[in-house]
Amino acid sequence: MNSLNKTFLPTQTYKNRNWFLIDCKGQSLGRLATLITNLLKGKIKPQYHPAVDTGDYIILINAELIVINEDSKHYLVYNPGRPGRSLKIKNVSDCLPELTIKRAVKRMLSKTETKRLMKRLKIYNDQNHLHQAQNPIQIDVKNFYNSIKIKKLND
Repeated sequence: MNSLNKTFLPTQTYKNRNWFLIDCKGQSLGRLATLITNLLKGKIKPQYHPAVDTGDYIILINAELIVINEDSKHYLVYNPGRPGRSLKIKNVSDCLPELTIKRAVKRMLSKTETKRLMKRLKIYNDQNHLHQAQNPIQIDVKNFYNSIKIKKLND
């Protein structure tokens, strides 16, 4: 009897995707982005394997109320370097919080995963979203990692 091959590896047809709802109100951008990338990749699941996509869908609400470090400014520059033209500069964190969140999450993913996983991230500026039919699971970001550690200790 061979007792070595008892590890469960999910196949490509293994569908066990959840929908998570995260409220961005009062959350810092960096900590929230790390949680989002772990959920998109499926790293919190016990059947995680890097070669198989087991990630989940994420709905972010109240994106405009996210806390961004005021020291680091992100700008968009239009018509750069054209002689005789005026530059149009916008502060991204003030006008487009969705773009700021997408940039942070996108830069934490590898190039091969970015296009596929970013389709599962849904961002809304207010409380309303279009995904009530999926019955999303509400996540408390501040206590999320502590609850995982408690579950692992009890098992």
